[in-house]
Order: sequence, then C-alpha cells, then structure tokens
Amino acid sequence: MADLPPETSSPDDSTPKGSPPGASAADDAPADLGEVTFSDWNAHIVTMTGVGFLTVARRLPALIGHAVRMAWQASPRDTVATISLSLLGGVFTAFGLLATTGVLQALFSAGPTPDRVKAALPSLLLVGVAATLRTTLQAGAGWAQSRLEPQVGRIAEKQLYDLTSRVDLICFDDPDFHDSLQRARMRGVSMVDSVVNSAIDLLTGLIGIGAAAGVLGILHPVLLPLLVLAVIPDAWAAVRAARMRYTTMFSLIPVRRRKWILSELMADRETAAEVRSFTMRRFLMRLYDAVAGAEQDVVVDLARRQTLARIVGEALGGVGTAVVYVALGVLLAIGAVPLAVAGTAVLAIRSGQSSLSSLMYATNHLYEEGLYFTDFLDFCAQARDRMGPARPRGAPSAFERITVDDVTFNYPGKEEPALDHVSIHIDKGEVVALVGENGSGKTTLSKILAGLYDPGSGHVRWDDVDIADVDQEELRRHIAVIAQDHTRWPLTAKDNIAMGLEKGEEALISSAEVAGADQVVAELPHGYRTLLDRRFKDGHEPSGGQWQRIAVARGFYRDAPLLICDEPTAALDARAEHSLFERIRRHADGRTVLLITHRLASVRYADRIYVLDHGEVVEQGTHDQLMVHDGIYADLYNLQASAYSANAGGPRGGGPGSASPWP
Repeated sequence: MADLPPETSSPDDSTPKGSPPGASAADDAPADLGEVTFSDWNAHIVTMTGVGFLTVARRLPALIGHAVRMAWQASPRDTVATISLSLLGGVFTAFGLLATTGVLQALFSAGPTPDRVKAALPSLLLVGVAATLRTTLQAGAGWAQSRLEPQVGRIAEKQLYDLTSRVDLICFDDPDFHDSLQRARMRGVSMVDSVVNSAIDLLTGLIGIGAAAGVLGILHPVLLPLLVLAVIPDAWAAVRAARMRYTTMFSLIPVRRRKWILSELMADRETAAEVRSFTMRRFLMRLYDAVAGAEQDVVVDLARRQTLARIVGEALGGVGTAVVYVALGVLLAIGAVPLAVAGTAVLAIRSGQSSLSSLMYATNHLYEEGLYFTDFLDFCAQARDRMGPARPRGAPSAFERITVDDVTFNYPGKEEPALDHVSIHIDKGEVVALVGENGSGKTTLSKILAGLYDPGSGHVRWDDVDIADVDQEELRRHIAVIAQDHTRWPLTAKDNIAMGLEKGEEALISSAEVAGADQVVAELPHGYRTLLDRRFKDGHEPSGGQWQRIAVARGFYRDAPLLICDEPTAALDARAEHSLFERIRRHADGRTVLLITHRLASVRYADRIYVLDHGEVVEQGTHDQLMVHDGIYADLYNLQASAYSANAGGPRGGGPGSASPWP
C-alpha cells in the first residue's frame, strides 16, 4: 500500500466553514494516491501494437485450440457432443435452405395456385423436417455446452491454485510475479469457462456461415462474395472495442488493487477496532473516493470511445447490407439468377447475417476474454517455469549434521544480499540459536534451512546430501516450524494443529498437552471440533497467546527431527514464555532445535549461538564465550538485562539473568 498522506486528522485541526460536524481540515486535503497512476487508455499500447482484424484472425485459432483442449480435459464426452451436434445442425441448416429453393420454384411456376401449392408440399415437408432436426440438434449441443461450463471452471481453478501452492516461496517476494498472479486471479481464471463458451459459439457461427455460404455457392458463384460485405465493418468495431477494454482494464490493475486494499481496511474485522479508535473513517473514505473516482472517469471514457467505435461499425455495416440487396436486384434484372434462386439467396443471406452476428459477438467476446485467458495461460506457464526442474532424489529422514556452507541469498529486486556468505552447522540433538537485530537475516536463514528458499549460491547439506537435489515437499515433512507470524486458519482446532496430517487422536492430544494448547481447547465450546473463527456460527476466536500455543502444538504434532522455532513466544508474557520454553526443552530431548529469538535469556544455555548482522555471521560460540568476547551479543544481552532490572526490580520470568529452561 502507498505511503499515507501527511494531512492526517487531529483534534487540533480547524474545521472549514460548511464542513460536517467533526470534520477537520485534513478531510478536505488532496489524497496522496502513492503508487497509483492513471494513464490513458493506450498506456500499454506497446503490448497491443498491431492488433487489428487480421491479427485477431490469426490469434483466434490458437485461442480456440487452447479452449478446446481445456474443454477436452474437463469432459471429452461433452466436448465431442457439443462440436458434433453443432456440425450436424449446420448440415441441416444448409439442407433446409436448399429445400427452400424447391418450394419457391414450385410456388413461382405457371399454373393454378392449388397445383403450385401441391407441387411445393414435398419440398415444404423437407424444410420442416430439416428445421425440426436442426432445432433438436442445437438444443442437444446447448445442453452439452452448458454441462461443460462448470467443469471447465473447476479445472481452471484447480490448475491455478495447484500452481500457486506449489511455486517456490520466493516468487511471492517478486512484484512482477504478484502482478501476473493478480491478472490471472482477477479476470483470467474466471474467463476460462467464458472463453470455452465463446469458442464453441464461434464454431457454431462459423458452421452457420459455412452452411449459408455453401448454399449461395451452389445457387450462383457471384452470390458468395456478397455475404462478406456486411461483416467487415462489424469485425473492425468488435476488435477495436475489445482492444480498448483490455488495455484500459490492464492499466487499472494497480488502481483496483489499491481500491481493494482500502475496502478491506474499512470492512475487515481485523481492522475494525483501529478504524474506530483512530477515527480513520473520513480519511479512508477520502482515499477510497479518490481512487474510485479516478477509476470511474477512466471507465466512463472507455464507454464513450467504445460507443463511437460501434456506431461507426454499424453505419458502415448498413451500407454493406444495402450494397448486397442492390447487387441482388441487378442480378435479377439482367436474368443472371431466377426469382426462386434470388428468394432462396435472400433467406441464405439473412441466415448468414444472423450467423455472422452471432459469430462477431462470439469473436468479440472470445478475443476480449481471450486476452484475459492468455493472462491465465501465461501465469500458469510462468509458475511452471518458476518451480524449476523436478528433484527426483529422495530426501533424508534424519541427519547427524546439517551444514550451511557459504550461502548467499538476495530477495528479488534487492541489490544488498539478505545473507552474505553465511556458514554454520547444526549437529544432531543440539540446540542452536540465531541472534541478531531486526533485518539481520535470521528468519531468511531459517527459511533456507526449512527448504522454503533456495540459496543463490552455496549449499545446505544434511550430512552429505545437498538439499537442493532432493524433493522439497518430502524434505519439509521432516522439518517442523513454529513461526511467529503463524496463520490463524479458519478451521477447527483439530485441523489447526494437525494441518492435514492424520496421526490419530493420541498424537493430537499429546502435542496439545506439550504446547499447553490443551488448556485452550478445554475452554472451547466444542473442543477440538470448534471452528476458530468468529465469522462462523458457533465459531470462537482465541487470544494471541492462545493462538501461539496452538501454533506450537503444530510443530510438536509433526514430530520431525529438526524443529525450527522462529520467535515462538512473541505473543506470550514472561511467565508463559518461561513455561513454554520448558515444554519445548522437554519435547526437544534428543531432537535438534534451531531457535530464533530476541529474548536472550532463552538462549543462554544453547549449545551454540550464531550472531548475525546485516546478513553476515559476525560472532559464534556459547553464551559465556560471547560474553567474554564483548561484542554485539554481549551488548544486546546487557541491554536487555539492564531493562529488566530497571523495569521489574530484578530479573523475572524469561528475562536475562533469570533461570533458563535449557539444561
């Protein structure tokens, strides 16, 4: 989100004359929209350069191919039924038009009217049979097509979220990846079923035009080119309108992201209290109105330009239709075609124009939706590329030593490395602590050890196995992480601890007891079956400290050989922190623990302490060794010790100088 404007409300602001009660001068100040810029509709014209009718025509086969493959993946049976029934419907359309020629020839022939009507009856019967069969086939095709829509939507959503949950974690730190994901989620995935429908509608329109064109070609070769005259203006208008809309929507992505963020701030339960406490309603509404107003201006201007394009297209289309009928009159006048053929040609042209209208509507939608569909396809391809090659080697289930050897790591777009040639080691059964100020690289290093990030250079080995070569998901099954920024899943208490694993009730209860989460569960109205989200009926919302215990229970439930604790007691008071570290110590007996914390009393008796500063390991050793060294660790420890002594009248709970839970 962008930086907030400097003109924030305060009780001392003077209230302008005519302002509502309680309003301040800041309420009327111009909103700072930060990164949001409003470029005109051709801001991304480079992307769209050369997109004319012929370009669209060249791209449509590829779009149709993607849509048909997606439909086939969803339901081969319904795909075959839709296409084959549509083709048969076109055959009977052509058959009915040709049979109409026989009807007209009989009616326009010489002789008494009853005789002419009687002579027309066989052809008229054929027309009726063809119309009935065509209607039945089209209804069957429509039924199969309607069955495809939800199946295609499900396949697309499953594909998208399978990729987003598998792609490397570092991708979520890449702004370009976020933009691509935003386009795919906002419109791309929702357009997949529409693209399939539009592709089928386009095929149906082509079949109808093909039927009309075939009939005209059989009646007289000169009639065939006349069918094309009415479509060119509409095609131009449709493509131009689609280009305008897509380019405008593309340019509005950062605007709508900001608008969504603001709407969440004003409507989300997590922020509701502070919105009221800090009286931010007018401030947020002012920002929201500025963003929404600018978006509205852009969209209204888009509607004006699209309307002008359609008016021009329809006017030129009317001229084309007039030329068609003039040409037919000339052919009749010179005797090039008989009256019956001319009548059938009129019906064929009208049928063709109806199919052309459907075709252009489908083309317009397919091209416009296809651009968003392409965003979905591009994101999927990008996500697959970002997952890297398969790692077939099995992950080790245990280790004697984990070695981090000369690891360097940069976040996307950052020149300064988060880790700079870091080397550490962790032996089986050890408690190793990472210490340092914020931004020193502790959490980044823990994520590399957890297999969440790949180092830019260097190696992480479990004994002699480089974890870069092993299946990462399998590796993570042997690592338990207790994170400070844990997710508060809107699931049951059981699922918040088990996290998809099924190890039985005994393991669930044991893990909860070790973490102290059993006391939390005991207070829930439905025990482990209670939904931990107040937005659900009968849901319950634990406190921050209670959530922390549940998060610790997750790590214990996994029962992995490596336990990574990243600020596991941040939400706890000193007494609860000391108790939890005592529980972790008992649970970690014989296991390996990597501990990250700012509270240095908790690391006094760690087997080894690594001190990081600006991505580098600057000190290492035991607590006593580092205190003698009198470096960064000693400064931080003494600073915390003095703070505890000054504020609490002496050491207490988990502060420096207190009894540590580590042996």
